[in-house]
Amino acid sequence: MKLTFKLRFHTKYGQSLWLTGDHEMLGGGRVERAIPLQYLSEEFWQVTITLPKGPPTKVGIHYNYVLRQLDGPTIQDWGNGRTINPAAFTHEEVLIVDAWNNEGFFENAFYTEPFQQVLLRPNHTEVRRPAPSAATHTFKVKAPLLGKGQTLCLLGDTAALGNWDTAQSPLLDRTAGSDFLSVRLNLSNQSFPITYKYGVYDVESNVFVRHEAGSNRILHDAPAPDKHTIVHDGFAVLPADTWKGAGVAMPVFSLRSEHSFGVGEFEDLKRVADWSRQVGLKLIQILPVNDTTATHSWTDSYPYAAISAFALHPLYLNLAAVASPKNKKLLVALEPERRRLNALDTVDYEAVMKAKLGFIRQIFPSQKAATFRSRDYRKFFSDNRHWLEPYAVFCYLRDRYGAPDFNRWPAHRRYQSSEADELAAENSPAHDDIALHYFIQYHLHQQLKAAAEHSHKQGIILKGDIAIGVYRHGADVWCEPELFHTDTQAGAPPDAFAVKGQNWGFPTYNWLRMKEGGFAWWKRRFAQMSCYFDAFRIDHVLGFFRIWSIPAHAVEGILGSFVPVIPVEAGEFSARGIAFDHDRCTRPFITDAVLEEIFGNESEIVRREFLNAGPGGQYSLKPGFATQRQVETWFAAREQNARNAKLKSGLFDLISNVILFEVEGPQSRQYHFRFSMADTTSFKNLPPRTRAQLQELYVDYFFRRQDDFWMREAMQKLPALKRVTNMLVCGEDLGVVPDCVPVAMKQLGLLSLEVQRMPKRLGQEFSRPADAPYLSVVTPSSHDMSTIRGWWEEDAKLTQKFYNQDLGRPGEAPRRCGGWINRAIVDQHLASPAMWSIFQLQDLLGMDEKLRRADPHTERINVPAIPNYYWRYRMHLTLEMLQKADSFNVELRRLVEQSGR
Repeated sequence: MKLTFKLRFHTKYGQSLWLTGDHEMLGGGRVERAIPLQYLSEEFWQVTITLPKGPPTKVGIHYNYVLRQLDGPTIQDWGNGRTINPAAFTHEEVLIVDAWNNEGFFENAFYTEPFQQVLLRPNHTEVRRPAPSAATHTFKVKAPLLGKGQTLCLLGDTAALGNWDTAQSPLLDRTAGSDFLSVRLNLSNQSFPITYKYGVYDVESNVFVRHEAGSNRILHDAPAPDKHTIVHDGFAVLPADTWKGAGVAMPVFSLRSEHSFGVGEFEDLKRVADWSRQVGLKLIQILPVNDTTATHSWTDSYPYAAISAFALHPLYLNLAAVASPKNKKLLVALEPERRRLNALDTVDYEAVMKAKLGFIRQIFPSQKAATFRSRDYRKFFSDNRHWLEPYAVFCYLRDRYGAPDFNRWPAHRRYQSSEADELAAENSPAHDDIALHYFIQYHLHQQLKAAAEHSHKQGIILKGDIAIGVYRHGADVWCEPELFHTDTQAGAPPDAFAVKGQNWGFPTYNWLRMKEGGFAWWKRRFAQMSCYFDAFRIDHVLGFFRIWSIPAHAVEGILGSFVPVIPVEAGEFSARGIAFDHDRCTRPFITDAVLEEIFGNESEIVRREFLNAGPGGQYSLKPGFATQRQVETWFAAREQNARNAKLKSGLFDLISNVILFEVEGPQSRQYHFRFSMADTTSFKNLPPRTRAQLQELYVDYFFRRQDDFWMREAMQKLPALKRVTNMLVCGEDLGVVPDCVPVAMKQLGLLSLEVQRMPKRLGQEFSRPADAPYLSVVTPSSHDMSTIRGWWEEDAKLTQKFYNQDLGRPGEAPRRCGGWINRAIVDQHLASPAMWSIFQLQDLLGMDEKLRRADPHTERINVPAIPNYYWRYRMHLTLEMLQKADSFNVELRRLVEQSGR
C-alpha cells in the first residue's frame, strides 16, 4: 500500500517539516529518525511511503508532524489522535490530508482527561449514520464543545454535500471514545475542487443550528481508481472560549470534619466534592500532598519540602479506613486524643503524626500478611517499586540514624540498589520496619484514589500541585544525587511579599544531566500525578526557564542570581564607558553612615565585634563574619532575644549591600547584578553618571538579553514533559516574569495564573479579572498571601485606590471588608473571561458575615517572608456544617450559575 501524507502548513524561511511515528518507516517512534516532507506549494508539504507486503494487522500506525527551525526550537504538533490503520483499507493508495495542530489551540484543552472523562461527558450524544458501500473520501474533524444532542453536518457546492442545503447535508458520526466526528462519502462523479463548510446540527429537534465561522474550505483531491482520501480538517471553526468553570482551593490539612483527627484527610475530599456539586463548583484544588517527614517536628508541616516526589504524606491517612474489623476496637483508646486534637483551632502537627503513626505500627503486625497477599497491593507495589522501595529504605535509615541528612549517617550515605535490596529482603531484620512504609503508602494510595473516583461521580475534578523543588535531605537526592546541585539553594528574588527574597533551601536541578536522561525523573513525577489528579499546577513554572540560585553560604534569597543566565562580561563596563571599580561594586559597602542607618546606637558594638577598619573611612567584615551563614551560626549559639535578632538582621543587610556578584568565567571575570541594586546604599553613594550607566546595564541584564536564551531552555523541557500526561496543566507564573514566559505558556497551551494583587503589566497596581486571557485561572488570593478580608485591612491607601478605581465606588473605603465588598470581588472573578475562577474557601465564606471567621488575620495559610513558617491553618467550620449552611450555599450557587460557570 502506498500512503501519502499531505500537511497543510505555510512555512517560513529556515523551517522544514518531518513525519515521525511508531512504524519503522517513520523512525520507529524516535523523533530524531523522522522522515522529511517535501515542499509541494505555499499551502502543502507532502511525503509518500510504500508499506511492504505482510500479514494484515489491526494495530494502527500512530504518527505526528515535526517542525524543525534553523533559529528556533523543534516543535511537534499536538495530540495522540493521528492514527492510520492500513488493514482497514483494501485500496492500493491512501491519501491523508492533515491540518497542523498547534499546542496552544484552545480546543486542545477540551481533549484532556478532566474534560473528556468528567466535565464534558454529560454532553455526549451518540450519532451514527449508514455509510455508502463505496466511499472515496472520509472527512474527520473535531468540535469539543458541541452540546447534548448535537453533531456536525457537511455542506458544500456539490450534490453529495447537499448543494449548501442545510436540510440535505450529510451528518457526521459522533461516537464515544473517538476525538473525531467523521463521515464517509462517495464523491465519484462530483466536480472538483469542492468548496465546503461544517455546520452544527441538532439531531434531537432536526434543526440546523449554525455554520462554522471563517472562509470556506476547499478540497482539490478528486477520487482516483483504487484510492481513498482521508481529510483531517483539524477543528471546526466554532467558539472555543465559551466553557467556564469555578472551583475552590484549600489544603487537605486545613479541612475539618466531625470525624477528623485534628487534620484534614483524603477521605474529607469526598465531602468537599459533595458540597462543591451542591453549590455549582466543578474543581477542587489542593496543595502538594507528598511526604515531608524529615525531622518528625512541626517544621515538616511545610508541604513543598517533600522527602519524596512520589510518596504521599501519612498525615492524610484515615485510620478507621485502614483498620481491619478486628482492629477497629483499638481506635476506642485513641478517641479522647482524636477529640482533643479535633477541637483545636489549628493543626498540632506533631501530636497528630505521633497518634497516627503509633496506631499504624500497632495494627501493622496483624494486617500485613493479608494486605501484602492482595491482588490490589501486588499491582500497586509492582507499578511503584521504582520509587517505593528506595523511599521506604530511606525512611528506615532516617529513623535508625535519627536524622534525614544522609551525609551524616555512619553507613549507606550513598544509595546502592544492592544494599537497599539486601535491607528490604524478607529475611532481613529491617524488613518489617521497611515494609511498614509500603503498607502506609498503599493505604494512602487507596484512599486518595477513592476520593478522586467519588469526586468524578459528582462531576468534580481534582487539581493537584507539583512542587518545583524537593527537600535536600530526602529520598530523591539520596537516590539520584547527580540530578541535583546540592551546593546551591533554590528560591525566589525579592518582591512585594518578601523584600529580601525567598530561600526555599531546596537543591537546584542539574538540568544538563536530566536532559541526558531524557528528563526521566520529571516524566515519572508528571505520570504519578495522573494517578490521582485530573489537572495540576506546576509550582513556580518559571523554574523551567531559569531558577533563582542562592549560594550555600547565603541565608537570604537576596544574595541569589538566575541560573542559567548570560552574565555581564568584564569588558562590557569599559565598552559602555563605565568607570568600573571592581572592589567597590563587589564588596559590601560599609561606612559610618551606613552603620548608623542600620544599627543606630549599636553601631560601635558592631564596629568592635564584627568589622575591620579600612582606608577611606570604609570597613570590611572580619573573616569569621564574611557570610550570612557564618553570622547565623554565631548567633545561634547566643541568647535568642530581640537585640541579637536585630544585630543579626543588620549584619545580613551589610553583607548584601553590594552591587555585583563576581563569578569565574571560562576566560575572564563575569558578574551578576544583585537584585534591587538601586535600593542599596552602595549604589546610592555612587556618582550620578555611574548610577545611570549601571542602571541601564542592569535593565539589559535582567530584562533584555536573557529572553531568547530562557525561551530555549524552557522549550527543551516543557513540551516533552507535557506529553507524558493528558492532564490539564496550569503554570504558577508569578513573580519577576520574563517576556518569554507568557509567549511560551500560550504556545504550549498552559493555563496561566492571574492573581488580582500581583499584576503582570508594568504600572498596574491590580490586575483586572476582566482582562485575563481565556487559558488562565483567575483568583483574588493564594495560600501565600492574605485573604480578601485580611488584605483589605493591611494598607488603607491601597485599599482606598482599589475601592475607588477597581470597584468603582465613590467616597471613603470602609475600614472593614463587609460581606458585600467580598462578594463584589468574587463577582469580578466569576465574570472574568478566564476558563477557571478558583477561590480559597476563606474568600467564599467571607461573603457571609454570619458564617465567616471573626478575625480575618487568622485565615492566612502561609507567610513567604518567614522562612520556617508553621503551616497549620484549619477551617473553623466542619464540612458537615458547611453543607447545611443553606442560605450561603443557595446564594453561592446563584452567583456561580448567574456567571455562566
